[in-house]
Amino acid sequence: MTDAVIAGESRDFLQALHINGNELTLEQVREVAVGGRPVLLSPDARKNVERARAVVDALVSGNKTSYAITTGVGKMSDVRIAGPQIRELQLNLVRSHAVGVGDLLPAAETRAMMLLRANSLAKGYSGIRPVLIDALCEMLNRGVTPAVPSQGSVGASGDLAPLAHLALVVIGEGECLAENDSPIPGSNALRRAGIESVVLEAKEAVSLINGTQAMLAVGALAVLTAETLVDSADVIGALSLDSLRGTDAAFDARIHHARPHSGQGITAANLRRMLEGSELRESHRECGRVQDAYSLRCMPQVHGAVRDTISHCRRVFEIETNSAVDNPLVFVKDNQEGEGDIISGGNFHGEPLAFALDFLGIAISALAGISERRLERLVNPALNEGLPPFLCTAAGLNSGFMMPQVTAAALVSENKVLAHPASVDSITTSGNKEDFVSMGMTAAMKLKRIVENTRNTLAIEAMAAAQALDFAAPLKTGKRGQGVHAAIRAVSPAVEKDRVMYKDFTRIADLISSGKIADALR
Repeated sequence: MTDAVIAGESRDFLQALHINGNELTLEQVREVAVGGRPVLLSPDARKNVERARAVVDALVSGNKTSYAITTGVGKMSDVRIAGPQIRELQLNLVRSHAVGVGDLLPAAETRAMMLLRANSLAKGYSGIRPVLIDALCEMLNRGVTPAVPSQGSVGASGDLAPLAHLALVVIGEGECLAENDSPIPGSNALRRAGIESVVLEAKEAVSLINGTQAMLAVGALAVLTAETLVDSADVIGALSLDSLRGTDAAFDARIHHARPHSGQGITAANLRRMLEGSELRESHRECGRVQDAYSLRCMPQVHGAVRDTISHCRRVFEIETNSAVDNPLVFVKDNQEGEGDIISGGNFHGEPLAFALDFLGIAISALAGISERRLERLVNPALNEGLPPFLCTAAGLNSGFMMPQVTAAALVSENKVLAHPASVDSITTSGNKEDFVSMGMTAAMKLKRIVENTRNTLAIEAMAAAQALDFAAPLKTGKRGQGVHAAIRAVSPAVEKDRVMYKDFTRIADLISSGKIADALR
């Protein structure tokens, strides 16, 4: 390694995130998972981890019985494990539980899962050695990303199968994602990165695989995206309303003080801000129309309810991010080295997350639904306040935005199916020992699709709203809206006659993801 590379790594590690199990934020999860921020175990957390490990070592050396340490797991928890079998059990657990199928999780979600698992272990309740956390941190820091199938978890005992695929790489087996996202042997990836595999000792396998970090990783990144989507929806909705000659009367602060839901008030203020200084609004202030359709008038109530749901789900995910979620847990007795209680419980159960993931999916579906209804008003000549049919010149010869609305309708209808909650289901596993499960990972994977569908629906509405504003010239929307219109036009030119538009949707969707649409509110 060259001196320049070493110096570069040193600078990076000055900015390293020091995890201790108690203070990790969702924004920091994104910094590591997407931005590649380095991660280290904090010194104080290392001491707590070592103290809990001493309790496990004392139990093993005393040949005492404790679940998943000196016994089998699940239905086979009454099988006694001792001596050399303890180490063999660790290998068997990781290998036997790596049974995932389906598409691989994207690298960002897997990296988030690794960080979240390391942070949970860093709390010092899991009874593992610090070397295990160090290995996860080094894998993150050196770009070793396990190949983790997305299907196979019922959400209790946590996300066993996904986490087992992660654990396979820790022990030098399994597969990792190469630069082109194709799988390569985990042993090769570790060797290239200069990381040694870990030989697992008592309890360490179950501590790696028993947790909720797969569903939490998906949910944590999704809720951050959802926050950008709801801000973007306020901005895009304001453009649609203004181009449709809508009124801002429904956003009067007095109305929202009378029903003081937090999210409702925020969206109403955003809409007022977006419409401030609009020539379009002033051009029809005395037109006599007193109210608009719900998709325009009730944006504060609908978008606001989405905001409040996002806030609730964020709080659930934040709590889980800094929780101990494996089983059993180790509770060290104060000032008594090697002494403590090892208690079996059920913190691995994904129900709190499953409910939140389902709730978030329902809310984001509503955000897409109301967006599509505004889009319909923009293109439908019976509803669009004198705009050209389907926002095109020479309608009939040109179809304009007729089909984009159909695409949005397809996405919204798919969301209605996906929004059916997974958490109302359960299925018995492990010989009826695990007889009520959360289905949280199913909820997480549905949520991902809903978020993507909603982003694309908003992108289509944004493109149509920009087109509608073009037809309003020389009148202009407010300065904030003008900036958004210019940003859209920088990636998607006006549709003067029929042309291929699907790449425009992708570019505008990327604009939304980048936060550049939402930035109009800042």
